[in-house]
Amino acid sequence: MDEGDLAVAGGSLRSTAELALAVEDVTARADAALRDLLVERASRAGRHAVEARTLWEDLSGTLGGKLLRPRLVAAAYLGLGGRVSSVVVPVAAAHEALHVAMLAHDDVLDHDDRRRGRLNAGGAARQRARTAGLPEHVADERALAAGLLAGDLALTTAFRLLARAPVPGDLREHLADLLADGIETAVAGELLDVVSESLAPRDVDALLVAALKTAEYTCRSPLASGAALAGADLDVRRRLDDVGVALGLAFQLADDDLGVFGDPAATGKSTLSDLRRGKRTELLRLAYAGAGRTGRAVLDRYVGQPDLDERDAELVRTVMVDSGALAAVRLLVERTADTARAHASQLPHPLGDYLVGVVDDLAGRGH
Repeated sequence: MDEGDLAVAGGSLRSTAELALAVEDVTARADAALRDLLVERASRAGRHAVEARTLWEDLSGTLGGKLLRPRLVAAAYLGLGGRVSSVVVPVAAAHEALHVAMLAHDDVLDHDDRRRGRLNAGGAARQRARTAGLPEHVADERALAAGLLAGDLALTTAFRLLARAPVPGDLREHLADLLADGIETAVAGELLDVVSESLAPRDVDALLVAALKTAEYTCRSPLASGAALAGADLDVRRRLDDVGVALGLAFQLADDDLGVFGDPAATGKSTLSDLRRGKRTELLRLAYAGAGRTGRAVLDRYVGQPDLDERDAELVRTVMVDSGALAAVRLLVERTADTARAHASQLPHPLGDYLVGVVDDLAGRGH
């Protein structure tokens, strides 16, 4: 068997279990390809300056997580007949590189120094500046620069990986468009998210922000890329788009829930940062809508306070529970997940069943 072929080459994936194993194989290869490329670029950057190499290394330190996006690329490609790893691996890796870029820039916007329980590029730069005894404003400037530039490097890495995919030029152009569309839509969502912070929570269309910020680049674009690689027909691609939009919205709503009520040890996500920032989520909007005067006073007092502690956060959580906001968001997650399941069930077997399993995992994570 050619080194670029997958273990299922020449045969067919007849069961969901077989597809799942093949997806994990591609995902592991994509993760390795991204890590290897970052090492390669760090070595090259070291010829210019030690600081440049360090930034690449700090970026590498943020890798990890669920690898959802490369899994979705792999699932669509394999589930629709694709078999050659040399074709799908760089594309799957490109979508993970894009995710790394979005996280780096999101951390800058959120003023976060940590990601997945570790220092991100900005946090590492800040720590080095402080260790060197530099003034705090200098540490702030270096952290900001590192976060922005690390995100830029990850973006270039995503398109470099696409450029290395052994596919016809017109297909590569289409894949680049899908990746760029994901970036542009996510930027629109991020911008609305930032602008919304100056608005009253009840005046924010949090569902639109979630759909723009997450659904496109997290789910729809990876699925569309895998389908394009496999040469899927237009009807299948449209059904995958429907799955991706619904799944992405459910994913973001569940993420907002975990950002307040999750277990940081399990999720790697702080349960204070969203409240300290005053992030305008659907959960917060519904809390204001359902709370009485006393509850709204608690939200006004504590949400958006940069020094919010766990005791005060628990007061906010109580309002979110008593107002019915938490139950309403979880019901919305389940209904949106049901929509994704319904669309997935119309896809060819075993891809449809596999994606139903993905929906189940993402909608129920952390609870």
